Amino acid sequence: MKPLSYLRWGLCLVTLAISANVSGAVKEAPSEMSAETKECVTCHKKHNPGITQQWGASKHYRANVGCYECHAADEGDADAFIHDGKKVKKHISIIVSPKDCANCHEKEVKEAVESHHAKAGAIMASLDNLLAEVVEGNSSLITEGFPEGNSPAAVSGCWQCHGSRVKVLKDGKLDPATWPNTGIGRINPDGSEGACTACHARHEFSVEQARKPDACGKCHMGPDHPHKEIYEESKHGIQYKANKEKMNISNPKWIPGEDFFTGPTCSTCHMGATKNQDVNHNVGLRISWNNRPPVSVRPETVDKKMGSPSAAIGWEERRDSMKDVCSACHTEDYIDSFYVQYDGIVNLYNEKFAKPGLALMKLAKPLLKPAKFSNKIDWIWFEIWHHEGRRARMGASMMGPDYTHWHGTYEVAQHYYVKFIPELEKLIHKGETSKDPKKQASAKALQEGLDKMLNSKDHMWYLDKLTDKQKAVRQAAIKEFKAKYAEDKKSNAKEAEEKKD
Repeated sequence: MKPLSYLRWGLCLVTLAISANVSGAVKEAPSEMSAETKECVTCHKKHNPGITQQWGASKHYRANVGCYECHAADEGDADAFIHDGKKVKKHISIIVSPKDCANCHEKEVKEAVESHHAKAGAIMASLDNLLAEVVEGNSSLITEGFPEGNSPAAVSGCWQCHGSRVKVLKDGKLDPATWPNTGIGRINPDGSEGACTACHARHEFSVEQARKPDACGKCHMGPDHPHKEIYEESKHGIQYKANKEKMNISNPKWIPGEDFFTGPTCSTCHMGATKNQDVNHNVGLRISWNNRPPVSVRPETVDKKMGSPSAAIGWEERRDSMKDVCSACHTEDYIDSFYVQYDGIVNLYNEKFAKPGLALMKLAKPLLKPAKFSNKIDWIWFEIWHHEGRRARMGASMMGPDYTHWHGTYEVAQHYYVKFIPELEKLIHKGETSKDPKKQASAKALQEGLDKMLNSKDHMWYLDKLTDKQKAVRQAAIKEFKAKYAEDKKSNAKEAEEKKD
């Protein structure tokens, strides 16, 4: 950790015990710019004017916090090196980690460290990274720190959002496979997790920039979690785009209903202050479903697996916190009704597709080649839950109807019935005709599971087995729609004739 004693601030330090392992915190800003920072600026103004200008526009500059205050290092730090041995002769490190930021921003760092953002690096052990490292990639990116190589797809793809484990070479240099990197779950040389600069870009660290949806859009977009696209489709996104100049987005205090009255941004809902809540950098504390897994679960269950203190906060309390944000613009009945709709989509997806799909994949496993993604059905099922199923659930969570339906439940259903089930049937046939008794038994078990699922209330339409009651309800709905449509058409024609007269 970068020692404050090097900074010549002459400030009192208070003991701090938080999960980020920060040893001390600054109580107030220095009264003047340090001599070390002035020396840094003299050189960097000449060689890196863009960086210097960004810092000059920052609140750090106005608080006399500069290059040295953030980049100073102990000789024993893993990534410390002597910068300019002829002139400066000071130990610094390139990375300013959350542990360093916590010297001044202890509350924000504590919240961030306890969030899912800080744990984003856990993807390195997931199916996603198997795809990037093996299926899509290879080990052709060879660096000093990784003589056996890395996958370029993982290094330039996955790691840039989820974060790399930054590897330090001799003399404090950073391995190019792991740096530059501002992944939100980056594992830093000092052992801390996360990267404040993922949202507050260097060296201005603008709160205005972090509040805008584009900051989140670096990672929260694409086929598997198109949050930014869903937001842009939603009324919230439309309102934001139409009223950006009225948002007062650079205000230090930024409370919906007080400082702005138009559509919220990602930051407003998931992190921002309200009249009843402070800003919170733990982005999961207002989320009542975790829609990342094949089957949606409550967020506290995931926090418990990660060992996060947030596991003590139940989904009901988190939902109440989000409802508090909504209440700045919406009535209680409106908010409650929205959650009825949202829960409806999650439960529909979970019960109709996710749980039966997982059960069938388990039954199919003995009939598959052992390597993940070496079977066609691996890809089909992965995209159903990882892409289409997420889009449906996330679309409903943010009021994006097109993503909920056409990019979501429609594609889930289409691929479930025209790809997933036919592929299961092929596996069954292959197993039944096998000479291996174990394969034959597995095929029989899979057929029984498939028959049970298809004959259930949710799927019996596929076998043309709708009950008389189901058919009657459907016919009544069609008849009612046609009658209403005809009535409206007749009324509109009459109104048009009256206007002519």
